[in-house]
Parts: sequence; C-alpha cells; structure tokens
Amino acid sequence: MAYKENYEKWLASPVVDEATKAELRGIAADELEIEGRFTAMLDFGTAGLRGIMRAGLNGMNVYTVRYATQGLADLINTCGEDIGGGVTIAYDSRNNSPLFAEQAACVLAANGIHVNIFDELRPTPELSFALRETGSIAGINITASHNTKEYNGYKVYWSDGAQLPPEHAAQVSAQLKNIDIFDDVKLITMEDAKDRGLITVLGSAMDEKYLKNVVAQSIAEDAVEKYADDFTIIYTPFHGTGYKLVPEVLDWIGMKHVLTVPEQMVIDGDFPTVKSPNPEYVEGFAIAIDMARKNNVDLIIGTDPDGDRCGIVVRNGDEYMTLTGNQIGVLLLDFLIRARREAGTLAPNSAACKSIVSTTMANKICDVNGVKLFEVLTGFKFIGEKIKEFEASGEYTYLFGFEESNGYLAGTYARDKDAVVASMLVAEMACWYRGQGMDLYQAMQALYEKYGWFSEKVLSFTVAGFDGPQKMAKLMTDLRENPPAEFGGLKVERVRDYKTGVITDLRTGSTLPTGLPASNVLFYDLEDGCSAIIRPSGTEPKVKLYVMVRADDQAASKARLDAVVESGSALLAI
Repeated sequence: MAYKENYEKWLASPVVDEATKAELRGIAADELEIEGRFTAMLDFGTAGLRGIMRAGLNGMNVYTVRYATQGLADLINTCGEDIGGGVTIAYDSRNNSPLFAEQAACVLAANGIHVNIFDELRPTPELSFALRETGSIAGINITASHNTKEYNGYKVYWSDGAQLPPEHAAQVSAQLKNIDIFDDVKLITMEDAKDRGLITVLGSAMDEKYLKNVVAQSIAEDAVEKYADDFTIIYTPFHGTGYKLVPEVLDWIGMKHVLTVPEQMVIDGDFPTVKSPNPEYVEGFAIAIDMARKNNVDLIIGTDPDGDRCGIVVRNGDEYMTLTGNQIGVLLLDFLIRARREAGTLAPNSAACKSIVSTTMANKICDVNGVKLFEVLTGFKFIGEKIKEFEASGEYTYLFGFEESNGYLAGTYARDKDAVVASMLVAEMACWYRGQGMDLYQAMQALYEKYGWFSEKVLSFTVAGFDGPQKMAKLMTDLRENPPAEFGGLKVERVRDYKTGVITDLRTGSTLPTGLPASNVLFYDLEDGCSAIIRPSGTEPKVKLYVMVRADDQAASKARLDAVVESGSALLAI
C-alpha cells in the first residue's frame, strides 16, 4: 500500500502548506481517491506533464512542478551541452499558471541556472521562438492547451525550439525516480533569484521580434490591400493568450475591420463562456456566430488558450459553419503553394509535413504540385525535427506543416504550431479567394472538385476507471494479435505497426520498416486509399480512432466515412 504511505508522507511533511494538507484531510475517508492521487507520479514524457490541478503525486500542483523542474535542472547540469542563456519560461491563462511558472523559475535558479521569464501570459509559439532567440538550452511552458479548466500542464522544450526529445524525457523521468519530491528539490525565492542576477524578465521587445518573424510569412499583401476595406473578421481567444497578439498581427498586415468577442477577451482560467476552450468545436463559437449574424461578418477566427491551435468558422450564404482542422490544413497548403508560385517565391525543393493521422488529401495536393510531403508521428515536435533536418542538409526548403488537430506552422522561426501565424494566413487567404470570387467554403468545395472528395473523422473513446491504462494496453495487444480484416466493407491491405516499426502487407506477407520512431499506433491501410488509425492518448484515458477516406464524389465519400466509423467504433467499444 505504497499509495497510503505517500499520502501520510505529504500530510506529515513540513514542506507541504496547510491549504494542501487540508485538501488531503478532506479525502481521508475516500480510499479510491487517495489511491488515484498517490499510487504514482504524473507521467513525465516528451509532452512533459499534464493533469488535473489537485494535491497529490498524480496532480498538477506546486510540489509536482518543483519536482519535475528539479529533474530537468539535473538533466541540464549534467548533459554536457552549453547551457547558454539558461531556460526560458512562459505560461498561459489557466488557473495557477503564473504560480507554477514562478515556482519552476525558483527551482532552476536554486540550481544555478539562469531563467528568462515572460512578464505575463504568452502564446506557446512565442516560447518556442524566444528560447532560441535568447540562446536557451531549454524552455518550459505552463499550459494544458485546450483541455478543460480542471487541467494544467508543464511542457518542456529543448534548444532547437521543439519539445523535449524522447531520450531527454526518459532521462528526466529516470532522475525523478532517484530523488525525493521534498528533500531533494532545491528552492529559493523569486526575490533572491533576482538579487543574484538569475532572472531576466521578457516583455514587449520579444513580442515585436516574434511578430516580425510572423509577418515575414505574409504572402498575399496585395489581396489584403485590395479587399480589407469591406472584409470583416471576428476574433476570439477563448479567454487565452491570443487576446493581444492575434489582433495586433491582423492590424499589421492591414485588416481594417476586426471585431473581438468581449466576453471571451477576458483572461479567465475558468473559461466561463465555453464548455471546452477548443477551437475544433463549433460550440465554443456560439457567441461569435451570433455576433457575426448581427454584423454581417465574413469570417470568424478562434484560438485556444495557449495560442497554438487555430479554428475558423466560414460563411456559407446566410449560414456559418466550422471547417475541420484537416480542411483548414489543406486550404492553407494549397494557398501557400499557389500564392508563392504566383509571387515567384516557391522554392523548387519545397517540402511540407503532416502527421500520419492527418488527411491524405495533402498527399494528393503535394503530388499534383510537385512538393515533397513528409509524414511524421503525431506531435508537432516531429515536424520541428524535420525543419531541423532540412536546415542541416539543405536538401529541402520547409514550406508548411500541419496536424489535423488544428495545428499549423509556416516559417521556421518557431518549432511548434502557431495560431498567430495561422490566423494571419487564414485572413490573407480569405482576401485572396475573394479576388477569385469565392469565400472559404466555396474554396474548399473547389479543392474537392480538383483533388477528389476526401472525408475524415476523429473519435475519442473514454476508458473509465483507475485501470484505464491497463484496458487500453489490452486493447492494443488484442488488435496486434488479432488484426481486423476489414473496416466498413473495405479490406485491410496493410498494417503499419509504429510500435514494432514494421509495415506488413496482408496481401503478400511482405514487410517493410516504417522509418519512424516507435509509437503505440496501429495504422490500417484500406482499399482505394482509405485508412483507419487507432492510437491511445498519451495524456488522457482515451483511445482515438482516426478515419480517412476518399471517393469520386461527395455522397460516396460520406457513405464510406460512415461505414468505416461504425465498424471502427464497434471495435473500440471497451
């Protein structure tokens, strides 16, 4: 019953504050709650930490943040690399984010590591940019992205601006097993750290450098100048970090009519106007859509709390409808190729990147336009790694990268998805298409007519109970031992097992390597260019099903999508 010992240790520790102890005393009669909080520490992986804000080893709180930071500090001080500018820290609008950022800074400073910390909340991509700008060896961002208000997280970045490499994450995780959460964590006050010259506060000067790099990706200045007079946008940051820089960048490029949603411009970690602050879902845009109808608005743009995901609502006649992350991705990809070709700035060795679970429509667009497409595992750090490879070899010039979960990046100034640049490019693209007599809904239909009717859907299946991880592991084992023969009437032709690194052709029995790092993903290549992918979440008790189909017309594409979704959903009913 190690969890009970951990519980008693926290109650007895002089390090733990009285408010935390009171919270823990409040669960004294709830054995399952104690077990859930104290059986194990939050997993520290390549995405850092993410969990519900609560007392205990399995929660996001000042003690787990300090603990993780001590592990990171030990890595930095023993890795043999130049520490350079130290560590850069940013945070979002979530409850406790400023507190967790400050505590991380104090632990790093106590370990003799210089800290650059922002004076207030900033978008995630600015952290990626700023750590490279300051020459930092690492970066920390306190955020849980688009999760609900109960969550917070701790993302770690390395010197290239991408999230922590797997080998470094493993070192931090191993180190945490060797140190005590209270006794071995070094800590000084923020005042002491500043007195010792170990803290540099970053402000508007860094914003300006970052925005200049964002605006450098602009490609349709003439279209904006021509149509901005009568083009209206509504923007919402969903109570988060985009509230300042997105309107600013839209102003920089010349958009003249940008309205904001007043209720959602308020910085509030409770996200009071939305059930979930996720721009993937139309529900969060309800207030903005109501405003749009009243103000005859052309386009709505929304960004998530940490400013790395961008969603849009487009006008279709008198109605407003969201586009999926995949649809936005292929619109931007095709737009950048065509606009850069028109401007004479499309490099002959241009390359784009997307995650393996993102639409194969991107493959078709790149093939038709002579652009090399690279597919990577889920996680924008893998796109960041490709950018680094391209710069080192000179073989390719990075054009654009995206993930189906509304993450986009043009330019190499950052190594993570950027909703600020995405918002700018969406606005430019809308003006560019207006010059062709189309809105973005019509533009999407035109892409289907040109490249084929592709349809995608992502479903999440929550696995309830403390044994959720075991259930998910068993599901994946069963699928590997007994692979499905078909999905929705479409035969499985190949199975890509990214955990074993092997692609098996079920028609011939031949095998090939995946060529990608190990990841617990099963990718089923179906007949006629369709696919089904199953992946357990690394941060939540969920299994995700990704379905991607294609057909010659819209009706056939929808029918295929529905059939594969039904088949896959039945398979994952655990």
